[in-house]
Amino acid sequence: MSRSPLAVLANAVSSENAPALPSSAADYKTEILSGLTVALALVPEAVAFAFVAGVNPLVGLYAAFLVGIITALIGGRPGMVSGATGALAVVMVSLVADHGVEYLFATVVLMGILQVLAGIFRLGKFMRLVPHPVMLGFVNGLAIVIGLSQLEQFHDPATGGFLSGFPLVLMLGLVALTMFIIWIMPRFTRAIPAPLAAIGIVAALVIGFGLPVPRVGDLAQISGGLPEFSIPLVPLNLETFGIILPYALILAAIGLIESLLTLNLVSEITGKRGGASQECVAQGIANVVTGFFGGMGGCAMIGQSMINVSSGGRTRLAAASAAIFLLCFILFAAPVIEQIPLAALVGVMFMVVIGTFAWNTFRVMRRVPRVDAIVIVLVTVITVLTDLATAVVAGVIVSALAYAWQNATRIGARTYRTEDGAKVYKVQGPLFFGSADGFSELFQVETDPDHVIVDFEHSRVADQSALAAIEGMADRYTAAGKRLVLRHLSPDCHALLRRAGQLVVESDDDPNYGVAVDYDVQPGALGGGH
Repeated sequence: MSRSPLAVLANAVSSENAPALPSSAADYKTEILSGLTVALALVPEAVAFAFVAGVNPLVGLYAAFLVGIITALIGGRPGMVSGATGALAVVMVSLVADHGVEYLFATVVLMGILQVLAGIFRLGKFMRLVPHPVMLGFVNGLAIVIGLSQLEQFHDPATGGFLSGFPLVLMLGLVALTMFIIWIMPRFTRAIPAPLAAIGIVAALVIGFGLPVPRVGDLAQISGGLPEFSIPLVPLNLETFGIILPYALILAAIGLIESLLTLNLVSEITGKRGGASQECVAQGIANVVTGFFGGMGGCAMIGQSMINVSSGGRTRLAAASAAIFLLCFILFAAPVIEQIPLAALVGVMFMVVIGTFAWNTFRVMRRVPRVDAIVIVLVTVITVLTDLATAVVAGVIVSALAYAWQNATRIGARTYRTEDGAKVYKVQGPLFFGSADGFSELFQVETDPDHVIVDFEHSRVADQSALAAIEGMADRYTAAGKRLVLRHLSPDCHALLRRAGQLVVESDDDPNYGVAVDYDVQPGALGGGH
């Protein structure tokens, strides 16, 4: 029995799904330090995405905190980290430019409501339709996007152009040092997450020696107060709704696709399943709250989620502590955080890129069908050039069309004669829009006897195109004065044919359906098969 929408919502926030906590003091330390590492990496990302969207940096930081803390507590996959993302920011920029930031807040609220509805009606289950090649393309595309986004940190704060000369060499050297520390440290100790240790060591070197490299404070001042509740200052009328609805639909779709794909990825890494519908509800609640507290909204972040998982974060405590640390940075520790060199954070993100990219893709592509290899490359390229939602939809469409074509070529029939002289066509393969033409070409109406049986024991009637093909075949046999019957229809096929308007004529002596019954065909129910 399916549950009511309210039951689904209640389940998402019930005590049954309460935050999973560490089981030992050592695990508590690991989770909290992992959260601190994630929080440090969140700062430049949130600030940068706020700039992309054309809003104040605090709008991005508040979104990172609010979305992060709510999804950490009630999300569908412990270990995931959510916050302000670039995939959403690139959609928001035109809305902010044309109508102002208050319309953005209203859009984020509506976006959240749509996501809650998606969770209540369990639309997240459709993510199972995403093929594995699309997942590989998504992971690789996001890894490339994360890597390319770090190039922005190589700008000179004074001139706005790219660093050059000694400052560039120094920046690259510190990035390489950060990456080396992250790589080598686990060989000696895991007491402290390697990314956190690398950030601390490189920051100490830069601050101690006064090295002239860009720091977090060069991006923006991150100090501020607590986010304040405020109803978006927009007219409550249909005109406003017409403005924000298209943006809300796009943002909700992008946010859920990225969040659910990240959920699947984290689930694969940790070996634990996640709740797709629960994640949809959590993302929606987080965005509704964020819109009322002056945040730009957000979704799951694959880069920060990978930092968390690689640092040992497995429970809700890690992601929740990351959000709390971020708020503490804003309220109390802004002067300290602003001194952290961007090179250290870039090095951490580059290591995330290396760990996220599916390097076995190059080996897999030589062994999988050519269409799957094309889908992997296609999704990767579209993710880099446009956005994640477009890439995933394109990948699913191409995969579906390829699957349809492969099945369309499998239609065939084996023929034989019965003792009473009837000719039997034993159809092989599914009958649907892709195979309808091939199905029609199987029959030899002119040379067939007066009694023809089409046996669907090894076939299925799938759609209206299949119905039209059967009716068209029936027209041809009726015009030739011959009898055509269908045999071995499965219950679902039989029901589909009956709904078409008595396309199947049942005999009076067979009131109960049986798969071995022969059915006469009534042509013309679908308009002559056209």
